Amino acid sequence: MFSPLVTFPALYIATLLMLAGSGLFTTYIGLRLTEQGVGDFWVGGLMAAYYLGLVFGGKLGHRLIANVGHIRSYVACAGGATVTVLVHVLTDHLGVWLVMRFVMGIMMMNQYMVIESWLNEQSENHQRGKVFAGYMIAVDMGLVVGQGLLAVHPALDYKPLILVAICFASCLIPIAMTRRVHPAKLIAAPLDLKFFWQRVPQSLVTIFAAGLMVGAFYGLAPVYASRNGLDTAQSSLFVGICIVAGFCSQWPLGWLSDRFDRCKLIRGNAVLLCLAAIPMWGLYTLPYHLLLATGFLTGMLLFTLYPLAVAFANDHVESERRVELSAMLLTTYGVGACIGPLLSGALMNQFGPGMFYILVSVYAVILVLWVQPRFVTGEHRLDEAPLHHVAMPDTVSPMAATLDPRVDEVPEALMVDAPPSIGPSTDSPPDEKTKGQ
Repeated sequence: MFSPLVTFPALYIATLLMLAGSGLFTTYIGLRLTEQGVGDFWVGGLMAAYYLGLVFGGKLGHRLIANVGHIRSYVACAGGATVTVLVHVLTDHLGVWLVMRFVMGIMMMNQYMVIESWLNEQSENHQRGKVFAGYMIAVDMGLVVGQGLLAVHPALDYKPLILVAICFASCLIPIAMTRRVHPAKLIAAPLDLKFFWQRVPQSLVTIFAAGLMVGAFYGLAPVYASRNGLDTAQSSLFVGICIVAGFCSQWPLGWLSDRFDRCKLIRGNAVLLCLAAIPMWGLYTLPYHLLLATGFLTGMLLFTLYPLAVAFANDHVESERRVELSAMLLTTYGVGACIGPLLSGALMNQFGPGMFYILVSVYAVILVLWVQPRFVTGEHRLDEAPLHHVAMPDTVSPMAATLDPRVDEVPEALMVDAPPSIGPSTDSPPDEKTKGQ
């Protein structure tokens, strides 16, 4: 029986170490700046710079991989990420930190693309679901391990930065030592905003709102916890609990998604998220255990909007355009994740930490109003829809779509000189005039 954990240990270990460093780094920055009295707007700005780097990295990464190959580009970017972290040890200048976060986003996106394209080419079509599940487990476990490292070493001195640098340097080892065949070179997937806005507008708005919320969460949830009187270890536990909640809810949600109308599920999720966030508004002080419980509930709902919207979009887009769809959705998500931390940080700085979850409720209300079954025409709904729901982590590159078992073959736009076992799709994209979902 095929076991991805046995077949791809090097790639999964590298992913876990990479995300452990990234998760620790993000939480550390928020808590460190809060301790120093830096405004929440700056904290949000640093997170926005990181997501902006991810967006730019999606374009630059293809060129780098095409020019020097997968291992060399991964080694270069892992080394660059390590240097970027160590620069934070040398200076506290916020302008330098802002630039470094942007650079970090570019480095991380390239690393995502290397691992995801590698996993795709080394797995056959019938294996993609298990391979992607293993990758998602590695991503979420890495984020949780990062929070655990900060809980074990709660002092906000330079030592957590050394731990981050160790994680980024360590993820080089399994990649450099692997004996697996290198994947083929890649070129960027095209983006057709007009086509996708006409075809899947409700999914795009949901993805954008998810980016607003999740982007703000990673940067400002530690700040929210700290401003509510939690120490470093408690704040990292709060963030970790929220991430674990999102991970645990993916498979039950997938079961529901395959059996009920996905548009109604997105709307219902938004209603529940709006209500669940109300106790976190700061109207009254929550005990620590109740804060963790409420954070767990909101995390379950917050981190499931993205995979629901992706599944809903795939129901209305042909298989030959699904990698392009993934690129469009992740670009939309990245733009939202750039804006979200800035907006949340500015309002938290002005009106207090409770504005973080007030905004979550506001975004959820917008989704309730926008995503309605009566707006779904069903004109372009595929005959085989609903397609099997696939749990999707939000920290991936457009190449993750090639691991999605809903994609039967890898489109030619993403593969150059591919081996015969992964033949490119020869079907041309539909050129019919499109309307709404």
